[in-house]
Amino acid sequence: MQNLLFLTFSILLFSSACGSKREQEPQNPFKAVTGTVDFYEDFNSEFVAPRNVEVWLPPNYSTEDSSYQVLYMHDGQNVFNPETSYNGNDWMVDEVLTNLISENKVQKTIVVAAWNSGETRFAEYMPDKPVDAPMLGYDKVISDEYLKFMVQELKPFIDENYRTNPEAEYTSIMGSSMGGLISLYAIMEYPEVFGAAACLSTHWPVADNGENDFLNYIPKSLPHPESHKIYFDYGTRGLDGEYEVYQDQVDQIMKENGFTEGENWITKKFEGHDHKEQYWAMRVHEPLTFILN
Repeated sequence: MQNLLFLTFSILLFSSACGSKREQEPQNPFKAVTGTVDFYEDFNSEFVAPRNVEVWLPPNYSTEDSSYQVLYMHDGQNVFNPETSYNGNDWMVDEVLTNLISENKVQKTIVVAAWNSGETRFAEYMPDKPVDAPMLGYDKVISDEYLKFMVQELKPFIDENYRTNPEAEYTSIMGSSMGGLISLYAIMEYPEVFGAAACLSTHWPVADNGENDFLNYIPKSLPHPESHKIYFDYGTRGLDGEYEVYQDQVDQIMKENGFTEGENWITKKFEGHDHKEQYWAMRVHEPLTFILN
């Protein structure tokens, strides 16, 4: 890594192999973020479009020699910083995780937040193998390529440049809405890479597209319950109000495939919660506590 500039945040200037150099801005772009963030602008990929990547480091990372577990998150512009979040509300993962670590409720964790690519977000997050892309109005679904970016490019870069425990036991993935779908798809496609997944307000209706839909794909693809953990939740307002009937089906699939609720799988219902970042922030301590222990 080149030239880490540490203030209350840090921006990493990195080689063209990983992204382009970002000019120093007159004001701290991470002034609303708790802790240290390394920012990679236009992280290049052979599989998908370049995107920004933020890496949040837990307290005392720079003064300790220990290795850390890693949580990968989607929609990275909404994870830490309200100034980049599309609706002005972020997940507050930096504040919540700082508190959970200080209270010894979770192990120390690095969070890698890959921004979505905007126009191709749906195509990247929609599970590829069980879907009929033309039926959904898309020429192509590219979530398999997106997961190759995560697994073959981003994760090796993180493991090489940070003190991580690279094993699946210490590697988790999390997202909301379409990010919930791709998180579940990731742990099913790469159980040797991801040991836990958290799927908040999973947008099940979009995956309901006939005989070969995603719900039919889940039973034959779930990872082994003895070595993996999966978290689901949903609210009752807005889009979330449509999810319970689907989540009930998924819960039954989990039971039939050997998962035990409260041990290696949890589903939670949050009354009055809507499909918005501020509600995910209100309850993000729940999945963090479950998957990061």
